[in-house]
Amino acid sequence: MVLGEATPTWRESRREAAIDTILAAAWELARRDGVAGLSLSEVARRVGMKPPSLYSYFDSKAALYDAMFAKGYREYLSRQQAVEPGATLRETLGRKQRRFVEFAVEDPARHQLLFQRTVPGFVPSEASMAIANEAYDLLRSALAAYDITDQADFDLITAVNTGLADQQISNDPGGDRWLRQLDRAADMLAAALERRPKKPVARKGKR
Repeated sequence: MVLGEATPTWRESRREAAIDTILAAAWELARRDGVAGLSLSEVARRVGMKPPSLYSYFDSKAALYDAMFAKGYREYLSRQQAVEPGATLRETLGRKQRRFVEFAVEDPARHQLLFQRTVPGFVPSEASMAIANEAYDLLRSALAAYDITDQADFDLITAVNTGLADQQISNDPGGDRWLRQLDRAADMLAAALERRPKKPVARKGKR
């Protein structure tokens, strides 16, 4: 090896650092201009690049959105992994619900990209969706302990959670009007789920 020649590890580290810088700039602009209003040229200027140079890291705006989506879901997954299950269904629901809504309210632009269809035509890649599904499966696993496995039940839970988040972001930014409803919503969900009809246990017939 020639003295002073860059090693692959050094090159990879430098590239990863550049990608992190680009993503940080993209999120800053998304918060300023809206997720759908993101401009690759503006991102390039923000990080001191010429627009063509940005394409060596992201070959399209969709690729940049995909990387932002994956980064956002990694952050969400990390937050949900830190949630300890409660001793009851109500406690578990309440903890999961609060972490989701607080995560959403913390960064409305991120919430829009991850949980709403705000970018026309954007479809996350399989790799990015795998991260999103892993986060969703955490909720499934936590509630499976209480025999909650029906898709309709998960649909109800996620609808309530996103509804609270959307209302807080849209109608009381910076406040807590809908955050104050979290405990009540968890009470209602737990009560509804606990009184749902139980599935009959299949019995083996006699031969």
